[in-house]
Amino acid sequence: MSVTIITEERNIANSLISGLANMAETPTREQVEEKAKQIAAIFGYTGDLRNVITEAMISVDTRMSAGVSLVDVAAKHDDQWVHKRGDIAWTYANAYEIFLLKEGWAPRMVQSLSDVTTRILGYLQDPLSDGTSWNRRGLVIGHVQSGKTANYTGLIAKAADAGYKFIIVIAGIHNNLRRQTQERIDEAFIGRSSAPDDRRTIGVGLDEHYPHPVTLTTVNDDFSKKTADQGGWRLNDFSKPIIFVIKKNVKTLEALYKWLKEMNAQGDGRIGDVPMLMIDDEADNASINTNKEDLDPTRTNAMIRRILGLFAKSCYVGYTATPFANIFINPDAYDDDVREELFPRDFIYCLDAPTTYLGAEKVFLDEDSSQTFVRPIDDCEELIPHTHKRDHTITELPPSLYRALDGFIVARAIRNLRGQASKHCSMMINVSRFVPVQKAVRDFVSLREKKVREAVRANYLMPESVSSTNVHMQALKRAFDVEYADAGFTWSEVKAALNSVFDYLHLYVINSKSDEVLDYGKYEKEGVGLTAVAVGGLSLSRGLTIEGLTVSYMYRNTQMYDTLMQMGRWFGYRPGFEDLCRVYLSRDSINWYSHIAQAAEELTQQVKRMRRDGLSPRQFGLYVMTHPDSLLITAANKMRTGEKVMFRQNFSGRMLESYIVSTDREVNAANFTLVDSAWRDGFGGHSPEDTGKGVMFRDVAVEKIEDFLLSFQTHSQFADRKADIVAYLRTLADSHPVGDVLLISPRGGADDPYRLNGQSRVVADLQGSAWRLNKDRVASRGDEKLGLSPAQQAEAQALATSGDKPVAPSDTHYREIRNKPLLMLHSLDPHGDRRVSGPISAFGVSFPSGHYDTEIEVVANRVWLERMQGAPDDPDVEEDYDA
Repeated sequence: MSVTIITEERNIANSLISGLANMAETPTREQVEEKAKQIAAIFGYTGDLRNVITEAMISVDTRMSAGVSLVDVAAKHDDQWVHKRGDIAWTYANAYEIFLLKEGWAPRMVQSLSDVTTRILGYLQDPLSDGTSWNRRGLVIGHVQSGKTANYTGLIAKAADAGYKFIIVIAGIHNNLRRQTQERIDEAFIGRSSAPDDRRTIGVGLDEHYPHPVTLTTVNDDFSKKTADQGGWRLNDFSKPIIFVIKKNVKTLEALYKWLKEMNAQGDGRIGDVPMLMIDDEADNASINTNKEDLDPTRTNAMIRRILGLFAKSCYVGYTATPFANIFINPDAYDDDVREELFPRDFIYCLDAPTTYLGAEKVFLDEDSSQTFVRPIDDCEELIPHTHKRDHTITELPPSLYRALDGFIVARAIRNLRGQASKHCSMMINVSRFVPVQKAVRDFVSLREKKVREAVRANYLMPESVSSTNVHMQALKRAFDVEYADAGFTWSEVKAALNSVFDYLHLYVINSKSDEVLDYGKYEKEGVGLTAVAVGGLSLSRGLTIEGLTVSYMYRNTQMYDTLMQMGRWFGYRPGFEDLCRVYLSRDSINWYSHIAQAAEELTQQVKRMRRDGLSPRQFGLYVMTHPDSLLITAANKMRTGEKVMFRQNFSGRMLESYIVSTDREVNAANFTLVDSAWRDGFGGHSPEDTGKGVMFRDVAVEKIEDFLLSFQTHSQFADRKADIVAYLRTLADSHPVGDVLLISPRGGADDPYRLNGQSRVVADLQGSAWRLNKDRVASRGDEKLGLSPAQQAEAQALATSGDKPVAPSDTHYREIRNKPLLMLHSLDPHGDRRVSGPISAFGVSFPSGHYDTEIEVVANRVWLERMQGAPDDPDVEEDYDA
């Protein structure tokens, strides 16, 4: 497909989307097709309109709510200053919005983005405000690959219009991520390419009257004091805003600090007349746990704060998808030398993802869609073990990786058949932190790709009786049958399209030591879609956008929230091919991603609750710091020498379940005898109620629940967490002296009225007598609704649908309405592993929300940490980083 055709398609799509945006009601597909034909006729275009129609249909169906914010209600700040100032021309903001529309953004989405960035700008300080000094500190929490860059670019444009004179964007720890961010800022704000050999106007700068901001950083070069000194200029030498895109690296930050202090500071050592905005992209990454000097979290954090401290008027806004990190850990643990902490004391803003976003909810939490997307890896450990060394010899790749590659080739053929040949299509392989191992993996993949290519060339036009005799064609057919038989095409159609897959298929090793560049732009200029297979480690894991990512294969054992979520490059927007996307992960990773997705969902609910209760960001920060998952992060940072550490824990609004259960028959027999006895006793004389899915005892004394749990035997790997649960119940006893007990029994039990019937569960992770349940989940979603009255269920429904983004009620909503502890008892019926036979006993305790200050003390050590999250990657031997 030529560049001319792509440009024509883009113009038709933009015109079509603009026209549809003015319709009073959402159009049908037939109406969209008819309108597309009319516009194509005006343009004299006779080509394929499928892409245009798909894009327009997605556009009219895409919405993004305003999100939810938590602000410091005690601060004397007028967040309406933006609307009160009538002198702002919005030159940069309007140019950016026009640019997004030309890029194919739906008008409704552009307006939503504008509304959100105006609200965030209001939380910053008016740069023209009186006062000799001020500072604001905030955090924006988004979703991985959901458009955080688009959001902060919009904020930058509006801040520049309002009068912010100096803007710093800190873009991660890798050169390729900084380069990618610089390219986006060049296009969407500066309006001119910063490549020294290609200084043409681009993006917003194509308007000849555009007032180009000033920059010293380029796509090739980070900030350096030498370059700045050679120019001999100061911040106040320009009437236009100045923007630097820099790497989160101690040397870079030190160089910037020295230049600012020497060239720009006044007599008191501060810069008093330049309003400054700092955007910290991937703000959590300052917490990377490493001994590498240039990435030291404390020194990095200190330098950021020193730079902020130079300015009398400064605003800091961190952007992250993983807030369980450095920004929330011990906000006062720094000396006076680096002035004030980065803690987001003024505001926290949770962005909503657009309706077309493919996120953790679809991939991991929704059982139906999860089965479509996720494939477990069970055959990698013997070939590329989690804990391999730098010199590990690769003798062969796991069969599941070859299956993933076959699936990717078939998926690309289907995308071509759908008219998406000009769109990029990528596969990500992330199985090692070591550069030599990454190269070896690429070599094996290359060998396989060559054999498949030759097999396809020889067979794609042959009758099935001939092609089916080839082993590689058999594998491709198997991938089609297993994964894509319902994708809208027959095998014969897909087979005929296989040859075109290899026209622009290229393999890459992407890491900080590699000179290979995943340059999608080069192919866009030629009017073709790149088909890329990218092998890498951390560089693939941190913010690097992999265009058209369709198949992901990741076998890494890190349990750190920020690293793990950032490795999830499969989250994002998949217009016209979401159904083809597949994610291959170890079962441990599937469990952890599910756990993190649930925790992130709970955090957003917590922000909403705290806003409703008039609480501040600091109280939210304290809640996060005592959240059980923060413990895993801080523990990993503090336990490098293996000492014991005391932590504070808060289980408010959480469900804690015995997701590690014992398969020992005697243990389970004793537990079911305990259940039988308590059931007969009515948990202290209470009457049972039928909930339709089990029996409930209401308002049982918490002491009775505690006694039951103390007698309930768990596997030794879960004993510490059971003790924490009992301790927290005891701590809440004054506020919640009674709780409910729910005995889940799906099918009833007339033959034995005091026996729990089994809930079917797959055994996938068995180590000795410890069975770790899939996705670390015991109960089914929605079970916490059981026993609530119709009025209470309606209240939960109202809670879920309140605000800008109505959602279906979840267990977190039911938990809040119940507002007392809930003990759930289960009998599990295992299948899939002959070594385990049921019944298996398990429990969960749901704690009411609102107890932000109620904590217990927990002692943790290295053994505890590894039991909780496995042996983590050691960042000190991570090769894929930039010095």
